[in-house]
Amino acid sequence: MSHIYLPILDRAHNGPFCTVKDWNFKVIPAKIAEKLRAYGIQKVYDPANLVNTDGGLADSFWRAGFDLAVDAGMLCQDTERVIKVDEEELREAVRTAPKEAVLGEGLDRVVMKSRQPGDGYPPVWCAPFGITVSEELFIPLTQGIAQHREVDIIEGPSLETVFGKRVLAGTPFETLAARLQAQMHQEAVWRAGRPGIGFQAVITSPTAYGQLGGYGIPGGYRPGNLALILFPPELKTTYHAMHKVVHTLNCGGIIHAGTWSMIGGYAGGAEGAAVASIACALLNLLVHRSLTGYVGCMDIRYSGNCGREGIWTTSIGCQALSRNTHILVMSGPNQVAGPCTEMLLYESAVSMICISASGASYAVGPRSAGGRLTNYVSPLECKFCGEVLKGSAGMKLGEANEIAKVFIPRYEAKLAAPPDGKSFTECFDLKTLKPTKEWREIYDKVKKELVDFGVPLKPL
Repeated sequence: MSHIYLPILDRAHNGPFCTVKDWNFKVIPAKIAEKLRAYGIQKVYDPANLVNTDGGLADSFWRAGFDLAVDAGMLCQDTERVIKVDEEELREAVRTAPKEAVLGEGLDRVVMKSRQPGDGYPPVWCAPFGITVSEELFIPLTQGIAQHREVDIIEGPSLETVFGKRVLAGTPFETLAARLQAQMHQEAVWRAGRPGIGFQAVITSPTAYGQLGGYGIPGGYRPGNLALILFPPELKTTYHAMHKVVHTLNCGGIIHAGTWSMIGGYAGGAEGAAVASIACALLNLLVHRSLTGYVGCMDIRYSGNCGREGIWTTSIGCQALSRNTHILVMSGPNQVAGPCTEMLLYESAVSMICISASGASYAVGPRSAGGRLTNYVSPLECKFCGEVLKGSAGMKLGEANEIAKVFIPRYEAKLAAPPDGKSFTECFDLKTLKPTKEWREIYDKVKKELVDFGVPLKPL
């Protein structure tokens, strides 16, 4: 099936020329500003209302994002050529995008379906992001995460070393690490009693070598799992990403591709990042053959997305796609506080409620401590995120907005200097794979607060 990708590869070689510098500093800012003006959506970000409740506004962002995708296209960094798509081609890609997908096997089989804002069908939850962990903790941590049924798919963690040697991107160490990670993942989920759970892989793959070394090979991730393909913002791709696409197609696999749109970066503020994220999700269908349309944003001031602008941008992006297409919309939280802190759970709650209520089909996270610290992720926040994500299915946007307005003030002042919290070994018992008393009490406290505000959550 990889031959169907030839037109995209051809455009990456023969499309209009544009330097990366001009793309970043001239093309993207100018075109996004033009779309914001054309659709009357300049300065509409409302810090007092974080989960958008105006369907008409979301529809305006949808039109702006679609227009940007057709007008701009996507730049291949390696050739400095623009991969252009025409309007009919993009509409056909949206029309023929899958409405559902089956992931995992047996008792661990889940069905991801297209959702609308306020949809009662629960989103699929994938955990955790690729936070680096020590080699000796990889299996117990993954086992602890997989033992919670709220987790439907496993992505992370990411290996820091391979047989004691540091993983170096673009070297054979990376190729070897991907194969080792696949083996360790399979061992961990077997120990958790969930041998059929699906994976999103290969997370230890900063270049194409990790994907080649771990996906679709004997002992690696089977092609029925989602191949993870990441690429740089804004509206750019790379040969490494395209290598992964071709390899996945050669294996008969399925793809989830995505990137962050940067609030405060080339796209501008929250409004510009939302338009860029929508355009990127649409171009993803063609340029990276993605099963999902990823809506992701990052506020560069604190490298997270659980602040006011981040929640609003996520809300608008998810709603724009879920209201106007049947694409399998995907999003995820980027928390900055670490495990064993109330702040991490507050960030998680606001983000998960926003994503679920806004119509996303799939979410991946958490990125505990912003992914900046080795071993700073635990199974409890992975469970908590899944509980809130699924428990919020069916929640009206107005309800989600009111909850966000209550809980964001409890942590937003600390976004720029968040607490690190405690590492996995400091807040979990490695023998029982249960949280410490302190971490459990924090979880119970925050969970009760959410229940009191009407979020239907069950006891641990």
